[in-house]
Amino acid sequence: MTQVTPDIENSAQQGRFDPANTVIGVDEAGRGPLAGPVVAAAVVLGQEIPAGLNDSKKLSAKRRAVLDEQIRATCGWAVAVVDPDEIDRINIFQATMVAMTRCVRDLAAQMPHALTMVLIDGNQTPERRCEEWQWPARAIVGGDGIEPAISAASIIAKEWRDRIMIEAAAAHPHYGWERNKGYGTKQHMEALRVHGPTPLHRQSFAPVAQATLI
Repeated sequence: MTQVTPDIENSAQQGRFDPANTVIGVDEAGRGPLAGPVVAAAVVLGQEIPAGLNDSKKLSAKRRAVLDEQIRATCGWAVAVVDPDEIDRINIFQATMVAMTRCVRDLAAQMPHALTMVLIDGNQTPERRCEEWQWPARAIVGGDGIEPAISAASIIAKEWRDRIMIEAAAAHPHYGWERNKGYGTKQHMEALRVHGPTPLHRQSFAPVAQATLI
């Protein structure tokens, strides 16, 4: 696993573990952008569950930031980051599966009790898609708004990736990443046309590949 920025470590972080909780929730952020990594987070809820957990997209930025801190202080969690070069090498779907596998692996290794189930937002899991995957898993469409552990994972993944893109924007100011987080907004597309792609762009994505040919 490589680092996108030098001062954000892509490593498992340990919070508090509830011995009665053996279920991990998983979600990702960043499948669609033209630039930056895809980030997956895994969370096992602690004894103190933060109030107001929900799909990260349904929360205000201010509320999401508060919940992010609360989750990381009261729950067990891990984050995995797959950088653009790996996305280009294996494709974005497989990169997402790899990121999920890595964060579950890192969190499961910290848990003081056996993991019994992994709940994943969406309709697919890494089972039989990643050789390292070895845990029972269930995909839940809309799970980030239904299952609190997945909601917590969606918040951590979103906040973690946003911090990466805000920091990257300082080094690459033309693309508006501090606002669009790497998505193909009008400003981003115009900057691609004028300035071309950066090392953080996903070269395998059509708009980036087309900009390279201009």
